[in-house]
Amino acid sequence: MKQRVIVGISGASGSIYGWRLLEKLRGEHPEVETHLILSRSGERTAHLEMGKLAADFKALAHQTHPFEDIGSTIASGSYQTSAMVIAPCSIHTMSAIAHGITSNLIVRAADVMLKERRKLVLMVRESPFHLGHLRTMASLAEMGAIVAPPVPGFYNNPQTVLDLVDHSVDRVLDLIGLHGDGVKRWDGGKSS
Repeated sequence: MKQRVIVGISGASGSIYGWRLLEKLRGEHPEVETHLILSRSGERTAHLEMGKLAADFKALAHQTHPFEDIGSTIASGSYQTSAMVIAPCSIHTMSAIAHGITSNLIVRAADVMLKERRKLVLMVRESPFHLGHLRTMASLAEMGAIVAPPVPGFYNNPQTVLDLVDHSVDRVLDLIGLHGDGVKRWDGGKSS
């Protein structure tokens, strides 16, 4: 089976996470077929934060799917996919997934990942979290999702914002079984 990864980009701040994920999948894992779902608010946020257009994101993916198309291939469990990452994942999107409100393709595809017991990683990108958010995250973890807010480590001595972003994206790639050769990993403090 061809390895397919779905990348969902919601409207939360942090569209750079979705961008870098697509770039790394395209550049470091050419064997992986990427499927992009970009929400309307995700398009707006990407333009505000990065000056990027939807077409820029779509150019990095092998296939793109309209946000409203809940009849798309990736909306069915019979369509074989390996993993889905929502980067960034808004609280709205996270909550809709947790409650099975499949009114758009990002949430429907995530729902399929859960029901088929496939890897679903949510880069939840808002804080602070109130108790309702934390309970929703716990519920999603119980359902099999991996909640991975982009919280960078500093043991790799980051020098740029991109270093911080890449740390979180590389950790997500690890979570879906795609390991990079150039990833700076904790070495027990031996390089200090």
